[in-house]
Amino acid sequence: MVNKSRLQRKLILMLGVILILAFSCARAGGRTLSASDDQEQVELQEGQTLSVSLEGNPTTGYTWETVEIDDQVLRQIGEPAFTPASDDLGASGTQVLRFRAVGQGRTSLRLVYHRPWEDAEPERTFSVEVIVR
Repeated sequence: MVNKSRLQRKLILMLGVILILAFSCARAGGRTLSASDDQEQVELQEGQTLSVSLEGNPTTGYTWETVEIDDQVLRQIGEPAFTPASDDLGASGTQVLRFRAVGQGRTSLRLVYHRPWEDAEPERTFSVEVIVR
């Protein structure tokens, strides 16, 4: 038999942790960009995250890759994440690259969509100017 008082304390503790995490995320904030933001200027505060969501299909060998960034201002967080548009094998979808503003300054963020092993012009490019205050 489960002690109701113990269960209530655990639930309150879990709720507290969730609220703290939600507040931390909201405070740090974040910004999400898409292909329509290409060539724009973006302002962030230190600690904020920047997500760039772009159409892609890594099953074809093509992937979005960061080719220009000042990592004293903005750093990539992990590897690009991919969400397919459907359950179909080989479906295209969205690749998301995440970055964190780590220092004040300005940087160009340039991404290319290419097959990394090919010596060819990228299929597509995406770039923004990022200012961290």
